[in-house]
Amino acid sequence: MGLQLIPYNANYDFVGKKNFIFGILMAVAIVCLGYIFIVGFNYGIDFKGGLLLEIRTQQAVDISKLRSDLSGVVEGEVTLQEFGSPNDVLIRVERQPGGEEAQLAALGKIKEKLGASVDYRRVETVGPKVSEDLIRNGIFAIVWALVAMLVYIWFRFEWQFGVCSVITLAHDALIVLGLFCIFRLEFNETAIIAVLITVTYSINDTVVIYDRIRENLRKFKKMPLRDLINKSINETLSRTILTSTTTLLSLFGLYLFGGPVIAAFSLPIIVGILAGTVSSITVSAPLLLHMHLRPDQMQNSTDAEVL
Repeated sequence: MGLQLIPYNANYDFVGKKNFIFGILMAVAIVCLGYIFIVGFNYGIDFKGGLLLEIRTQQAVDISKLRSDLSGVVEGEVTLQEFGSPNDVLIRVERQPGGEEAQLAALGKIKEKLGASVDYRRVETVGPKVSEDLIRNGIFAIVWALVAMLVYIWFRFEWQFGVCSVITLAHDALIVLGLFCIFRLEFNETAIIAVLITVTYSINDTVVIYDRIRENLRKFKKMPLRDLINKSINETLSRTILTSTTTLLSLFGLYLFGGPVIAAFSLPIIVGILAGTVSSITVSAPLLLHMHLRPDQMQNSTDAEVL
């Protein structure tokens, strides 16, 4: 007998508790929005510019001492991160006041302080123009992903499904963005990737539930929409929970044993998948009750599946 996390023929009343759930999730969204607009993001070097050095030393590095030494030769924030082994260090230096000459001068001071025995694996300078382009492209990537999802769900189902799915996906993306603001995690290119992964995963669960709703709309034409949506959620609940659990087990493994760099990338994805799983069950389907969905809309829609 297979693993059964959810009882067979489960009949949880998600629709009946939708107002309570909507209230909690809306409060979470408001808190995240407040932090985003009031506190703002802790932009990494990718977005605010500066110097990035990846070095390998002959002996294990004393991170605290090295940070103190470098802070004395350059202006602004200096962050150090050990990754891979105690000999590998990632150094980020805030953009120095002045033009490219100031950045090159700071780079020269850092190299002089580190000494000749250091192996430089990577040295990058990120300018303000590149940072502006990355911010703009990151916003465009998220917005166009949501638009593409809206169009896809609209054509596969109906416009009501598309609108509800985009509201759900926007909520999931907002929670991930709020995570970066609340816990002051460094917001860089990997943060954009984490948001896009969250959106992609969340829409997968949502489509499965919507597909069952469409199937039941054709099968139970006289069943009240409220009961039909609840039935559809419960019928797909085991699949949703099992899929999310196996994905989260892999991500927790990366977070716990993958090192600091992998852990920083895995954490927002873990939060995003948790948020996406909850919202696909408790938000995306119950929202259809407020969209005046009629069973006869499904009766005339095509039976062809969009792969």
